[in-house]
Amino acid sequence: MAGSPTARRRRLSIELKKLREKNSMTCAQVGAALDWSGSKVNRMETGSGRVQPSDVEALCRFYETTDELREFLKSLARQAKTRGWWQVHGSGVPEWFSIYIGLEQDASTLRQYQSEVLPGLLQTEPYVRELHTCGSYMPPADIDRAVQVRLERQAMLSGSGAPDCWFIVSEGALRRVIGDRALMRTQLEHVLEAMEKPSMTLQVLPFDAGTCPTTGPFTMLGFPDPEDPDIVYRDGITDAMYLEGEPHVREYTRAFDELRASALSPRRTIQLINNVVKEHTR
Repeated sequence: MAGSPTARRRRLSIELKKLREKNSMTCAQVGAALDWSGSKVNRMETGSGRVQPSDVEALCRFYETTDELREFLKSLARQAKTRGWWQVHGSGVPEWFSIYIGLEQDASTLRQYQSEVLPGLLQTEPYVRELHTCGSYMPPADIDRAVQVRLERQAMLSGSGAPDCWFIVSEGALRRVIGDRALMRTQLEHVLEAMEKPSMTLQVLPFDAGTCPTTGPFTMLGFPDPEDPDIVYRDGITDAMYLEGEPHVREYTRAFDELRASALSPRRTIQLINNVVKEHTR
């Protein structure tokens, strides 16, 4: 069973939608039969609202599911109401990003392209703090919380359960000086250390790579349970976009494959990063 509350809520919504579609009914029809609104059923199936175990009980009895499935879905509903470790940081984690962290915690594969900055899971504390401080209107306490959350997220990269991560980073993100050269030298040395992990692959997309997909930064998350489909995440300054479904995943998979083919090999990426480190040492 998926581990984080976010993943449980997502799995529950997927299962409820499958049950309705199996019975060839609309949200409005199910809502009318249970004396609910159709919008309530829709919210339950999209994960945009809390689902009570009593609601799951009513739906399962209406759909005439097995006792085992009913108890499983009720368990998901109960566990989906628990709080993730990142939620104790309050305003340091916006709600739209809290959803992503929950999904990230349960991912078994992570494919990410970054064009402006280095991947968050590979950032050092000074680098993270500089990003949050420059041009930010967040109170200092919220900046501290945001930095702490990003650093705590990195714990998922250690241990036997670490997801298989593949990062593609533009050369501009590699060479852009965040803070000062000493900070960047330490940051890039940290990236080199991270690349020694067996679950980690990183490639740099060089300036002379030519025309590549202009999708902007994105992340594709894959999950160990085949019942949990892949999801594409794109973040902005104040919100995020989550894309599901085979057409979206297919297009972003194609874009990632094209970026990967145009990027330097991991070995040449290491050589380039070492050269940039030397430039910051002079």
